[in-house]
Amino acid sequence: MDSGQTKVFQTILEELPQPITPIALVTGGEPLAQRNCIALLEALLSVYAHVQLETAGAHDISKVPAQVAIILDIKTPGSGEVERNRWQNMQHLRSNTEIKFVLTNHDDYVWAKDIIHQYDLANKCVVLMSCTWGSLNPKDLAAWIVEDNLPVRLQLQLHKYIWSAEKTGV
Repeated sequence: MDSGQTKVFQTILEELPQPITPIALVTGGEPLAQRNCIALLEALLSVYAHVQLETAGAHDISKVPAQVAIILDIKTPGSGEVERNRWQNMQHLRSNTEIKFVLTNHDDYVWAKDIIHQYDLANKCVVLMSCTWGSLNPKDLAAWIVEDNLPVRLQLQLHKYIWSAEKTGV
């Protein structure tokens, strides 16, 4: 990191409120598409006990510091973005990685289940399954998971249940 980057990150860190929680999450758009994302993660590690990175999985995660927990989305066929998945990232999974599948229908579920088995994901990291809002009933997804005894966590977008799907800024 050059002195200019160091100064920028120091300014950012000084502007952050004193942590009321020990967790910082880097997300939004695609953080790994930003040239200085790794340096930012390293800077955040000096302030926060836990740093997380949420990524769409289209970029290389191999240089993410080991202390950073990665939340890696795997795009399903129903998303229309399955070709964006960077399958080489499966080589860089670690115990503090979470894999997230956002499902649109039963076909996505079957596809995700195959990926979980193909890459032995449940033995490498935490696996999350979520529904796209309005496309897949969470009760159906829960039933499929139980029926298959699939070692995953069901994840719901709670803010949409609490405030509504249209509410922004929550």
